[in-house]
Order: sequence, then structure tokens, then C-alpha cells
Amino acid sequence: MSDTVAGYLQAAVLVLALALSYRPLGDYMAHVFTSEKHLRGERFLYRLIGVDPDADQRWPIYARSMLAFSAVSVLFLYAFQRLQNHLVLSLGFGPVSPDQSFNTAASFITNTNWQSYSGESTMGHLVQMAGLAVQNFASAAVGIAVVIALVRGFARAQTDRVGNFWVDLIRGCLRLLLPIAFVFALVLMAGGLVENFSSPHDVTTLAGAHQSITGGPVASQEVIKELGTNGGGFYNANSAHPFENANPFTNLVEIYLLLVIAFALPRTFGKMIGDNRQGYAIVGVMAIVWAASVSAISFFESGKWSAAAIASGGALEGKEVRFGIPGSALFASSTTLTSTGAVNSAHDSLSPFGGGIALFDMMLGEIAPGGVGSGLYGILVLAVVTVFVAGLMVGRTPEYLNKKIQAREIKLVSLYILTTPALALIGTAIAIALPGERAAIANPGPHGLSEVLYAFTSTANNNGSAFAGLNVNTVWYDTALGLVMLLSRFVPMLFVLGLAGSFAQQKPTPASVGTLPTYRPLFMVMLLGVLLIVVGLTYFPAQALGPIAEGLS
Repeated sequence: MSDTVAGYLQAAVLVLALALSYRPLGDYMAHVFTSEKHLRGERFLYRLIGVDPDADQRWPIYARSMLAFSAVSVLFLYAFQRLQNHLVLSLGFGPVSPDQSFNTAASFITNTNWQSYSGESTMGHLVQMAGLAVQNFASAAVGIAVVIALVRGFARAQTDRVGNFWVDLIRGCLRLLLPIAFVFALVLMAGGLVENFSSPHDVTTLAGAHQSITGGPVASQEVIKELGTNGGGFYNANSAHPFENANPFTNLVEIYLLLVIAFALPRTFGKMIGDNRQGYAIVGVMAIVWAASVSAISFFESGKWSAAAIASGGALEGKEVRFGIPGSALFASSTTLTSTGAVNSAHDSLSPFGGGIALFDMMLGEIAPGGVGSGLYGILVLAVVTVFVAGLMVGRTPEYLNKKIQAREIKLVSLYILTTPALALIGTAIAIALPGERAAIANPGPHGLSEVLYAFTSTANNNGSAFAGLNVNTVWYDTALGLVMLLSRFVPMLFVLGLAGSFAQQKPTPASVGTLPTYRPLFMVMLLGVLLIVVGLTYFPAQALGPIAEGLS
């Protein structure tokens, strides 16, 4: 009973903190991306890269800028890892292998932070700080920039301009991510996380064995990995490691960080389009899905469905007793509903249905609230589909925020929705079909399929969490998953930017008696239905062969 009460209290404190942050943070982000004033440090960076900050870009130029920045980032991070042994603070580690360097570079540039290596035994301090942590800021800012461009598409009319990518990127880093990360890094350090340049220490365990424990700049990397919904970890145990997540207090702070920006962005959306009711409707749908997921995972992990789990006090395998089932379920649900991928428990050890819910969270497209930027533009795409379906029902041209939904917009939306499931399911099918890759599955049967499906769903949705029973540290998996991460990040972004440009060019259509109000409960219910039917059921056959079959067996 005390464990249940603790779970309710944690969830209540978290919801209260997010609710109190919604308006001030959302309004601040709206100010950041609409202000005409450039700070001195920003003007220096604009001169350094040769950009006119007052020049708005058409969506193709915005997209090319985003792709160019990301391509340079991939090459830089790849080279950084390959040259690690020549760098200071390398801790004596050698260069990372070519396939793993490619996979890691693709992972961190795409905000996925999938890791097929143990961070404390592979990466030196400089690569962790100047390579991985820097991309945690940059990739998060890219996601925010893309959704801000889409919001401008809704807010503007009869123009072919959606903003300036370089301005949005730099403001996202300097005005939003850096200040919050600095403050909460101090909070996490005060909570017990380490922050140093320590070399490995040899310690004697309680069993008399010897173990090498690496310190490092952990707190500063931990805060941006959660705040930017990046994921990954300084240590292989991720946020279950006491140096990354020391106690229930830091656990709650980290969950708050991975949710706060994504949950506040709907307020930014409402503020920028001049109708806060639209933001409340979107965040309401996000909150309903999040609450349902937390409740479902908590239920299946609590042991109420299994006599063995009831006898042992719950499904505790793979969970830290510091956090218990409530803290682990809250983290698991929040990290898979965002594109974070950080974990404080072993998802491979979740009950079949608990793991199935975590997998389904990612299959929904991580839109409740999703990654920073990617969650909001994902649910706005589904809102366009919802309005289109409603328009078909009443026999009139659908409109969303005074913009008509026509053939061009529906084509872009359809391509966006199909891209991620296609990459996840085709990748899973190829891996299962190849004899060598089947041999990498440690658990044959439905759970083995779940492991492969989880890996490709996680990378295709730029999440980064994993079922640990699959050996993905092979040339094939490093390459295949790296390509999936790149395609699933940037191809949908191109469709979103194309949608932004299409909406920005339109002339506003005044609302009429036949216009569906998109801020009322009816629209929210329809959006939930579209979310579950159009997106969720795409994966149902694969779910039926994996987690559902395992849970019913």
C-alpha cells in the first residue's frame, strides 16, 4: 500500500510541477522565437557563420540549412570518435570502430541517442562533453526550430517565408536550453550526481572483487539528455546508475526535465497563432495519452495480473529498489512517450504487457508529449488528418486554423505518417529474415521478435531505448539502425517544412457555421481516435506476434 501511495504522490507532484510550468515556459518560448531583438552573443555567431539574421527563408532554403547543419554535425562527431585516442581526456581509450562511430554519430545528431556500447568504457571525457553533450543541445534545438517553422506556417498568410533556421537554432540553444540546463545541472549535483574529470578508480566490492569505476562530467550531460529528450547515458546502466540518478528526488527531477519543454510547447503554439484555446486542446490530448500509459504500465508491473508477481510484491526484476515500481513505471512511460530513450529500469525485464505498452508508446509516434519539437509537429500533423476526416463526414472542404486542407497538404501528411512505420517494420522484417541477424537474438520466440521490433521502432521514432536481450553491436545492426535513424528523422522533417510552406502561402479562410471548432472536446475525442486508429493500429499485427502473444502464452 505504501508503494502505491508513493506512486500517487510522485505522479501528483510531477503533474503539479508541469502544470505550473506550462504557461510561463510556453509564453517565454513564444517570446524567444518571435522577438525581433538579437542578443550581442547571437550577433557574433551570425557574423561568424555569415548569416543575415533578419532575412526570412523560404521552406526549401530552411530545409537545406537544417540538412547542411546536420550533415556537418554527423561528419564532425564521426571524426571526433575515430580520433579519440589522439585527444586529451581520452582516458586511454582507443578510437571507436567505424561502424559504431557512424551509428553513434547518426544517433546523437538525430536526437535518438541509441547506444550499442558502454559509455564508461568506450568514450573519453572530451568526446562525451564536446561531442555527445554538444549534439544533445544542437539536435534538440533542430527539432524545436522545425516545429516553430510549422507554427509560423499556420500563423502567417500569403507569404513564402517560414523564418530563419540559423536564428531559430541559435536562440533555441542560447536562450532556452542552456539556461535551464545550467540551473538544473546544479540541482542534480546537489542531489548526488557526479561532475568531475576523474580517471577510473579501482575499488574493492563487498564480494572481494575489483572493479574500475569512472567519474566524469555526468550531471551536465544528464540534464541536457533529459531536457532535450535525447536519452543515452554516460554509463551503460543509464539512469539506473547512481552516478546518473542518485535517489527518488533526482529521479523525479529527471522525469520533469524530459517532459517540461514538450508539454509547454502547445502553449507556445497557441500564443504564436493568437488562440491559446488551440494549445489547451493539444496539451489535453497529450495529457490523456500520457496518463493512460502511466496507469497501464503501473498496473502490469504492480503484479495484479500474476500470482508469482503478487507473491514477490510486484515485477521487480530489472528495477532499482531506490525507485521501486511506481518510479520505474513513471519513467518508462514518460521516456517512451517522448523521444528520450533514457531508462531507469531494464525495459527487457518489463512484463510482456508492460513492455508492450512501452513499445506501443513509441509506435504512436511519441506525441504525448513527444520529443522537443517533434512531439508537437507530430500531433499537429494528426490534427490536420482529423480535420480532413471530419470534413469528409460533413461533405465540405476541411480547414484547420483558417487554412484549407487540400490535396498537397494531404499528400505531405500521408507521406509523413507512412515513413516511420515503413522504416520500422521493413527493418524488422529484414533482420528476422537474415540468418546471421536472427542469431543475435538471445531469446527465441515472441520475446525475440519483440526485441527486434523494439530496436527498429525505437530508432525509427528517434527514441533510443532498447530491449537488452538483442546483440546490436554488429556491423549490420550498427549500419542498418544508423540509416533508419537518419531517414526517420530528416525525411519527416522535410514533409513538415513543406507543410509549413504550403500553409504560409495560403490566404486565411474565415470560419463558417460548417467549420469544426478545433478547441472543443469533440475535436479532442476525434484526435484521440485518429491517433489510435491511423497510427497505433498500423503496428497491431507485429504487436500481436510479439508482446501480445508472449503475454497470452
